Amino acid sequence: MSICLRYVRDREQVMETVNDGFLKIFRDLNRFDDTQHQDVEGSFRGWLKRIMVHTAIDHFRAAEKHAFQQSLDDVAVSYPDAGTSPLDELSFEELLRLIYLLPPAYRAVFNLYALDGFTHEEIAEQLRISVGTSKSNLFKARVYLKDLLKKTKHHAYAGNVG
Repeated sequence: MSICLRYVRDREQVMETVNDGFLKIFRDLNRFDDTQHQDVEGSFRGWLKRIMVHTAIDHFRAAEKHAFQQSLDDVAVSYPDAGTSPLDELSFEELLRLIYLLPPAYRAVFNLYALDGFTHEEIAEQLRISVGTSKSNLFKARVYLKDLLKKTKHHAYAGNVG
């Protein structure tokens, strides 16, 4: 459920996503091969997580069809600071609460890239967007999170407020 909450805001949709994910898991359990799913988290747990992420992405895509409708020409070009980020000081729970406040398109890309380890190419394929849009949405998500920290005067941003 925690995986699905990262992609879907509405509690009812989260439950639907979790149910759909477990249906896929139970339906395909007999085809599970632990030799093909070796990872740090354990083979079955990794397989389960991957199915839930993909199911959540499917639900996100269905619910947020127009979330990515922005021309790259409308995006201002800016570059991130080379130093440490205030986000480095956040606890995981605090970060999840802030991520939940992101607009859906930014939240999906941020989750896939920063939390689930997808590349921009994989994100573009999963969400059916361009690689440039994925990179742009990740950058915007980071800026949005930074602004949230400034506005709330979060301790992670102490000393960085100018």
